[in-house]
Parts: sequence; structure tokens; C-alpha cells
Amino acid sequence: VQLQASGGGLVQTGGSRRLSCSASGRGFINYTVAWFRQAPGKEREFVSAVKYGVGTTYYDDFVKGRFTISRDNDKKTVYLQMNSLEPEDTAVYYCAAASRALVAEPTDELGEYDYWGQGTQVTVSS
Repeated sequence: VQLQASGGGLVQTGGSRRLSCSASGRGFINYTVAWFRQAPGKEREFVSAVKYGVGTTYYDDFVKGRFTISRDNDKKTVYLQMNSLEPEDTAVYYCAAASRALVAEPTDELGEYDYWGQGTQVTVSS
């Protein structure tokens, strides 16, 4: 599966942004898709994931209540709706996918995801 992230840009503190992760290839429904982010000088970190099939969602604590992940299997797209954005959310956001055949439960471990999109920059101004 190939992934393409989009939707980044400049937003003011308290604003919203929706990121999209579009997939090509077969079997999208069988992949867990996650969002990670990487701020300048920091390691890439887990943000959220949506499980294959029924789409159970997972969030890191710092985005709970502000970000919402969802998937549209017909469109082969995963969305990350980001609300109440803060300057600390400034980063390059990457989407990644892991096959259910290899990863039964969503994980925050980068190494478990085999497929990565190119990243999209989100900048939150104060």
C-alpha cells in the first residue's frame, strides 16, 4: 500500500485543521493506519491510530479530546481532525500503515509500521 498525506498548513492557536491520508493499493480495510508527528529536533512520536476493519481508535494523551481520527474504507482515506491547536502541535505529520497480518493490535511503535507517507507540515502560530 502507498500512502499520501495532505492537509497541512499554517493555522492560528485555537484553530482547526484536517489532515488526510490517502492510500492506493489493495486491501486497505486490512490495515491499521496511524498518524505520527515529528517536531524540529525531536523524535517522531505517535499521535493516533485507527484499527483495521471496524476502526477502533487510539490516541496519545496529549491529543485526547482535541484530535479525532476516522477512516473511510470506500475512499481508502484516513482523516485526522485537529481542533484547539497549540504551538506545541507544530510538526511534520506522517501517516503510516501496518497490515493486520503482521500487527494484530494498533501500536505506538514506529517500527511496527511498514508503510509511510511523505509527511505534511502543520504550523501553529501563537
